[in-house]
Amino acid sequence: MAEMDTSSDSGKGDGKVRAKKQSARVDMTPMVDLGFLLITFFVFTTTFSKPNMMKLNMPEKDKDETQKPETQEIKVSNTITIVMGKDNRIFYHQKAAKDLTPELLMESDYSKDGIRTAILKAKVNALDQNIFTVVIKPTDDATYKNTVDILDEMSITKCERYAIVDPSKEELEVYKQKIASPKQ
Repeated sequence: MAEMDTSSDSGKGDGKVRAKKQSARVDMTPMVDLGFLLITFFVFTTTFSKPNMMKLNMPEKDKDETQKPETQEIKVSNTITIVMGKDNRIFYHQKAAKDLTPELLMESDYSKDGIRTAILKAKVNALDQNIFTVVIKPTDDATYKNTVDILDEMSITKCERYAIVDPSKEELEVYKQKIASPKQ
């Protein structure tokens, strides 16, 4: 609170009537309290950053669980399998997992001339382009950014049929052999 000094004795005693000099001293404690209240209010009412989310469309679950969903056998010539690894390394193949060797697991990158070109070539060479499917297999070494990048490639190449699945044991063995070699 503000305090006023109201002492009337000037200490001179010369008998002259003088105007009283009053010193004003302002107490800043309430102002500091008000400042902290305002800071607290703005901190609690401000959104620091909005969460970044990606929309992932999942098929609806059938109400009738006794009826099995229709499955269609897809030939290897109508698919391309993409294996995502560590250090932003990406591999692809068009073989059955049991026939896969490290020489058949081709390495690429996430550039326009890399995996996008490989997907488009496989799509053009597919026997039936209407059922061309991309099988995405992220390993434990792959990052979230790699998954987002490959999903962006699905949109860019207009591949409507793709699946994200775990790599098979055979593919993991071939991947480990391939990842041991230096990046090409």
